[in-house]
Amino acid sequence: MIKFIVSFFIFNLTVLAVVAQPQTREELERQRQELKKEIEQTEKLLNSNKAQTKENLLGLTLINKKVNLQDRVIDNINRDLNMLDNSIFTMQKDVRRYDKLLDTLKQEYAKSMVYAYKNRSDYDFLNFIFSSANFNDAIKRIAYLKSYRTYREMQGQNILRTQDLRKNKIQDLGGTKQKKSITLQVQSKEMAALETQKQEKDRIVSELKKQGKQLNNQIAAKQKQMAKVNNAINIAIKKALADARKEAMAKAAREEKTRKEAAKELNKNAPVDNKTPASNTKSVSPAKSKTPAKTEPSVLLNPENIALNSSFEKNRHSLPWPLDRGVILMHYGANKMPSGTTLDVTCVTISADIGTPVKAVFDGTVTTIQTIEDMQVVILQHGRYFSTYSNLSGVSVQRGQEVKTGQTLGKVAANFDGVGAIDFYMSNENSNFDPESWLRRR
Repeated sequence: MIKFIVSFFIFNLTVLAVVAQPQTREELERQRQELKKEIEQTEKLLNSNKAQTKENLLGLTLINKKVNLQDRVIDNINRDLNMLDNSIFTMQKDVRRYDKLLDTLKQEYAKSMVYAYKNRSDYDFLNFIFSSANFNDAIKRIAYLKSYRTYREMQGQNILRTQDLRKNKIQDLGGTKQKKSITLQVQSKEMAALETQKQEKDRIVSELKKQGKQLNNQIAAKQKQMAKVNNAINIAIKKALADARKEAMAKAAREEKTRKEAAKELNKNAPVDNKTPASNTKSVSPAKSKTPAKTEPSVLLNPENIALNSSFEKNRHSLPWPLDRGVILMHYGANKMPSGTTLDVTCVTISADIGTPVKAVFDGTVTTIQTIEDMQVVILQHGRYFSTYSNLSGVSVQRGQEVKTGQTLGKVAANFDGVGAIDFYMSNENSNFDPESWLRRR
């Protein structure tokens, strides 16, 4: 029984030693490398922006993104350090367990050796066997002596095996401590980089605050521009609604005319029954329906675009972005400017290099192409939904044209800061809504 317990305990310690190895450190390292690549790309964009123009909203957005990425790198390192600390604690705990186990094994082995020494003579061995009451008892005593000798050998093997496990665990502990030391050095380096980036951010904010008047003028111009675009979107939606109602009324009139002509033809060919007095004819009023009234479908939906509209709705959260690469300058809703003012926008502003292709996010029909303040605006209809692409140049589609997902509509034009950017809107017949909630995650 003691043999079984000791062997089982050693087996469990061996399994724990394997399971306790941090299996996700490689994942953390891979994630850290991806973050570092993204930081390098952001740094290139930031340097390119500095070389082209003075400090602007794009520069502030890029440095904010860089600081956030650096925070994530440090958080990644902290999680790595926590895993290393947990591994070190577990290994130290295992070493102490091995120490206790070795003490127990050595004590048991010493006792067995003392007993064996005291009963080492052949006379004692033979006396133990021949003092048996019968032959079966003698056989059992011989088997006992053999098992006891085997037990002593196993005790020695267990001590050697436990010593090897303890030695390997101590080596692993030393290696883990070395990894922690290296990781701490990396953490210190990344913390210094974060501090430098925060200083750069403070410098950009200070420069932007010096441009307070100019920024306020740009904000006012931006608000006027967005108001004009929103007005163009409203006009396009109203026209689409009016056209849809007009088409629905024309279709209903055609159906009513066809119905009346069919009824007239039926009455003309029906036989006349003079035997039935007119006074006996009773009008039966239709039974009142208890079914609740259903919500009227959108007038913008027709047999031609119902499938398109349904497909558009099913692709929520997975629509492609209008730009293959870009940096979000402003999100839908309230955006706090460096001057302290808040700018409410009903779109998402995405920055990219001037001339970058702007693509349709879904199949649709071009309903509007309009020039507003030297920039071009394209509006697509997707059933009862609309997507709007503002601040384009070189528009390559025509009004009424059917376009496919990913088809180029035009190119990115320069904004008030002189950097490339577009405003992307999404709407239905009632209002605008947040485009990012419909686009796939980047």
